Amino acid sequence: MARSIENEKDTVMQVEDSMCSERKSLKGDYSGAVAKTDKVEIALVRKLDMRIMPALFCMYFLNKLDQNALANAKLNSLEKDLKLHGTQYNTAISILYVGYLFMQIPSNMLLSSRKVRPSIYMSVCMMVWAVVAAVTSAVHNYTGLVLVRFFLGAVEAPFYPGALYILSMFYTRKEIATRVSILYAGNIVAVAFAGLIAAATFSTLDGAHGIAGWRWLFIVEGAVTFGVAIITLFMLPDFPNNTRWLTPAERELAHGRILRDTVGLSESKGVRAGFLAAIRDPRLYLFGVMQNMHLNATSFNQFFPSVVKALGYKPVITLLLTSPPTLFAGAFGVLIGWSAGHFNERTWHITVGMAAAMIGFIISCLTLNVAARYIACFLFASGVYSVNSVILGWVSATLGQTPEKKAVSLSLVNVVSMASFIYTPYLYPNSDAPKYVTAMAANACFAFMSIVAAWGMKVWLKQSNKKLKRNDPANTIFYAY
Repeated sequence: MARSIENEKDTVMQVEDSMCSERKSLKGDYSGAVAKTDKVEIALVRKLDMRIMPALFCMYFLNKLDQNALANAKLNSLEKDLKLHGTQYNTAISILYVGYLFMQIPSNMLLSSRKVRPSIYMSVCMMVWAVVAAVTSAVHNYTGLVLVRFFLGAVEAPFYPGALYILSMFYTRKEIATRVSILYAGNIVAVAFAGLIAAATFSTLDGAHGIAGWRWLFIVEGAVTFGVAIITLFMLPDFPNNTRWLTPAERELAHGRILRDTVGLSESKGVRAGFLAAIRDPRLYLFGVMQNMHLNATSFNQFFPSVVKALGYKPVITLLLTSPPTLFAGAFGVLIGWSAGHFNERTWHITVGMAAAMIGFIISCLTLNVAARYIACFLFASGVYSVNSVILGWVSATLGQTPEKKAVSLSLVNVVSMASFIYTPYLYPNSDAPKYVTAMAANACFAFMSIVAAWGMKVWLKQSNKKLKRNDPANTIFYAY
């Protein structure tokens, strides 16, 4: 560990010595970010993409599939079999995020400490959550469901902040938004295909061997998740300077290029120092508000089948109709992520996405017209899903002065934002169906507040850049907004 820290210090010093001369030869944008031109670096990024992105995409797809299975199980006989009533289903939805919140920060602190290998740690966590998800099929009452959901949240928690941390270790500011959008597309595609998978399961296995369709759904998804976890063990990276499937030269390049792209690069002083640096940075809290408001607006995710049910079709058709809006949203999200990275711009991308979502939520409040409501589903799904990668990439680029601070910042922002899933399910009581006016009106307000937070951050970072330039006229790397 001590040797690793010494190597990190040496690398930081070497990078700082070479930064000025290298950036003088390459023209950067307003923040000093430089596009890739070196063929070796381009080949490295391509190699990283071919190994990291398929693994993380599949992991997130199955992560969300296991989480959202409950929403589809509701359309089968889950509520009747477990004798759920009142807000008990809503509680079963929200309790998952209580367990989820507890484990995120300690998990990312453990990853950044280098005491575990990310490839092994993340894959083992996936195996454990696969088992817990499958156990959901064995519950027989409300208490059992709540307990299993709580533990599912706890064992799934390490994945998403861990995945973001892995991406932040290997990709620059201009690259990360696109990669986070591809990662997040795993979530979106899971929502899209969850209905199709559930519909196929219910139509073919419901009642087979005396087992209800919703129980089969958890069994099948848990088994597939465990199998994929074994494969990811060999695909995921560890750290840039010790990933086993990179050559020594590739490791050095992967490590150095991230350090060169970091604003306010500092020496690593350990996990505790990184945690304190994160919580003492006031920008963390504005990012937390921004992402919390954004995820508040995505609360329809857990109730999307119920929201689409307002169109008036039978359960299987309802499940099939959830797919087109979410698939479109996934593609749109990748486009927005690429655009934000290509132009190195954040604020307007967030504004456009959340404004589109606001329009969709308002339409849902005002009418039960089938065509209008289905168009609204496309608008609010595309709008809210598209900005997730932009916000999280922004956090990584702004609060990444040390690896430990970056890891803690990403997990803290995620914890604050995911807290929304504890209380937002109560915005969707069955009594509000089919319009869910309270939820849709609240979502429109959440979207607006996310836009306000983004513009507040832009003003803040512009002032910070002026201060950086004033304190060091030779400085060539600044915060992007």
